[in-house]
Amino acid sequence: MTTTNQVSPPPLEGESSISLPRIYVALTDSPLDILSIMDKVRSPEAGAIVTFAGTTRNNFASKPVTSLTYTSYRPLALQTLSSIASALLAKHSLKGIAIVHRLGTVPIGEESILIAVSSAHRKAAWLAGEEALEECKDKVEVWKREEFEDGGVWRANRDGAVGVQVEEGKQ
Repeated sequence: MTTTNQVSPPPLEGESSISLPRIYVALTDSPLDILSIMDKVRSPEAGAIVTFAGTTRNNFASKPVTSLTYTSYRPLALQTLSSIASALLAKHSLKGIAIVHRLGTVPIGEESILIAVSSAHRKAAWLAGEEALEECKDKVEVWKREEFEDGGVWRANRDGAVGVQVEEGKQ
């Protein structure tokens, strides 16, 4: 598990992260790797590691989706991710928490967010994992554009909201 206290400067592309004791949060333009995220939270004191992988599905409200594109204000999003992780670490007595969100275009079937939490027992890990996802969707400064065969829709990174149709050339 990473134990350095580093804040990487947010590049325009690539990966930017915050790594604190028992906490790792990142934004990246690269495909996500669940095993590397699990490794960030491994601990000899943990009896459970729970992971969540949010993937791009091929539809929204019965309308075919071709891809999702995520954008973010990186410095603020990283700080928000770090605050969420810190609060959940304390609230659920976690051994570790890692949250990584992918930016840019995420094709169908690929992951846009990975969350891993470790705890002494499974119940705390299950609860913290779900709470981490809901907090991320509610608070993190990430926006997505759903691409359909007939155009795209920008929306907050929250399920259920319809969004506003974006006419090509008027973005």
